[in-house]
Amino acid sequence: MEAQAQGTIDELPIPGTVHLVDLEHSLATRHAKGQKDIVLVPTPSSDPEDPLNWSPQRKYLALACALLYTWFNGVALSVVYSVLVPLSVALDVTEADLNAGTGYMFLLLGWGLLFWQPFALQYGKRLTYLVSLAALTAVTVWGPYAHGNGQWIAKSILTGFFAGPIEALPETSIADLFFAHERGTFMGWYAFTLAGSNFFAPIICGFINDSMGYKWVFYFPAIFCAVTWIFLFFFMEETNYDRKTIGVVASASESESSAANAVGKGEKQNSSDIVDGSKKTMWQKLAVLDKPRPFMMHYRAWQSLKLLSWPVVFYCGFSYGTYLIYFNILNATSSIILGGEPYNFSAAMVGLSYVSCVIGVTAASAFTGIFSDRFVIRLARKNNGISESEHRLWLFAVSTIVIPASLILWGVGAAHQVHWFGLVFAMGTTAFANTMGVTLSVSYLVDTYRDISGDALTTVILVRNTMSFAVGYGITPWLKDLGYQNCFISAAFVGLAICSAFLIMIKWGKTFREQKSAQYYSEVSKRIELGLVH
Repeated sequence: MEAQAQGTIDELPIPGTVHLVDLEHSLATRHAKGQKDIVLVPTPSSDPEDPLNWSPQRKYLALACALLYTWFNGVALSVVYSVLVPLSVALDVTEADLNAGTGYMFLLLGWGLLFWQPFALQYGKRLTYLVSLAALTAVTVWGPYAHGNGQWIAKSILTGFFAGPIEALPETSIADLFFAHERGTFMGWYAFTLAGSNFFAPIICGFINDSMGYKWVFYFPAIFCAVTWIFLFFFMEETNYDRKTIGVVASASESESSAANAVGKGEKQNSSDIVDGSKKTMWQKLAVLDKPRPFMMHYRAWQSLKLLSWPVVFYCGFSYGTYLIYFNILNATSSIILGGEPYNFSAAMVGLSYVSCVIGVTAASAFTGIFSDRFVIRLARKNNGISESEHRLWLFAVSTIVIPASLILWGVGAAHQVHWFGLVFAMGTTAFANTMGVTLSVSYLVDTYRDISGDALTTVILVRNTMSFAVGYGITPWLKDLGYQNCFISAAFVGLAICSAFLIMIKWGKTFREQKSAQYYSEVSKRIELGLVH
């Protein structure tokens, strides 16, 4: 792939098709430290304040802040799953209405991004993290006082809105900081904190409920969020950066720094040549507002809705939503199944069963993170150094088998009262597949449309959470009308069919990307002119 000069866009490559491996060591562009044949995609600028140029320590601190936000935000969102039965009594809200409230929360987690994501890209990601976490802390404290269906639904809606950035902002921050060949690994870390927090919360909340009462189920997450807010205020930096180029840039162009010119025309510069020479003071790094930009929040929100018609973007949302649905089904039924006959688990024991889910999340994060990056590089080497964004989708073959098997073991096993270990094992494998859906769906999107990924992620979450809302609203009556066995057998076969949709994208995904190529580059050109490519 021909390198491009700064300020111009190479419209030759299809979005998502990149020259990732320099097999002949002939590309005059920057290469990865320690992997001299791996091309840095996108090519960083010569500015030491470019997040792609930050030192590893500075990058990892920024990543840690985003992951801490994700973990404790996720914990605050997931306090009810193992205490549905006792919470229903304490708040005078039926189990069906508690699950319906979760559905409304997921709906606002998605649609709230039409405000939060444009806000973050307009005024700063740092500000958005801080405002979101402060508001979520306050709403979580309200939780034990939300008596009755009306208050519970209102509390769930506000929780969903203020927690909304968890769904797209950390992924955007990761795309700001890391290159294509390493991004999947850190997306795996994000998936671990997102899904892991959702499964970790029920573990501790069951014990908290049994030992201290249901109010502390809400108080502890609020305290954790408040402490995290303080940490983020002092250590989180802004990662918004007005990028002037996309893709691969020639290292010998006028745009390169003197350090780049020193290596000479036609020579490769690797990431070890980049020195983190930040001139920002501590107080400048603590600035809450990002630098002024043309007001484009309305444009970004509308663009996110328009992206619903882009096949790759819609597929990523559909795929993500599909795997989230099974997570919701599990959470909506775990307390009911394990807390009922013949298992009669206490809230603490229901929570403890989620240890299986944490194990599943950990395994999936490693598989779809570190392993997937190596898998993609290996396929690129076999493809003359060219990486296609669909290469990563082959890993969905594993989850397509795991999902129906897990649902049958969970539902049919409960109907026939199998040993509790069978159900706990099914929880772990469901969590494994759910986490795969998180990492692979988001990675496919960012690999394809990195330069508009901030807005495209909003579109993905809109699709995902609208699907989740429908399931959260209907899972309890569906379960009661069909019974465990028929409900989960039907869910398993539907899951097998829709999880297999990755095969469609493997076959025709590149064609879909090619069809939207001109629109993509036109949109990126406009954003570069306005200083909106991050």
